[in-house]
Amino acid sequence: MSEQERILFHGMRDAHGYLSNFWPAPITLKGVVWPTTEHYFQAQKFAGTEHEEAIRRVASPMIAARMGRSRARPLRAGWDAVKEQIMLEALRAKFTQHPDLGERLRATGDALLVEQRARDAYWGDGGNGHGLNRLGALLMRVRGELQVGT
Repeated sequence: MSEQERILFHGMRDAHGYLSNFWPAPITLKGVVWPTTEHYFQAQKFAGTEHEEAIRRVASPMIAARMGRSRARPLRAGWDAVKEQIMLEALRAKFTQHPDLGERLRATGDALLVEQRARDAYWGDGGNGHGLNRLGALLMRVRGELQVGT
């Protein structure tokens, strides 16, 4: 039995950089356009506050990430309970609102998608393969939904 193919991604310059939340693929959710899924995800930490809109309007996903990770803003109550659902919502929007990206995701077949990030053992693999890789898992879920829909 052969080992399952693994697709590692991290940066935008990677062959599979389109899997990154920093990829410039605007999505429409909550009645407005978000420049990237990163903007949307980070802003939802502060849903219903002025911080949500401030993050939506920043020039880059890196700035959105920094703002969302800063604890200078009050994090929404219950964030840990909803963060994966919000990420899934953003990914579904990205890969359905951009059919070309949806097709690229589907074309990964049954490969294991792994966000290779040394400093993130929750969304990524922790750099050593021992992280939870939740972003990869959610991408594979969306891929499965897209494959069923065709």
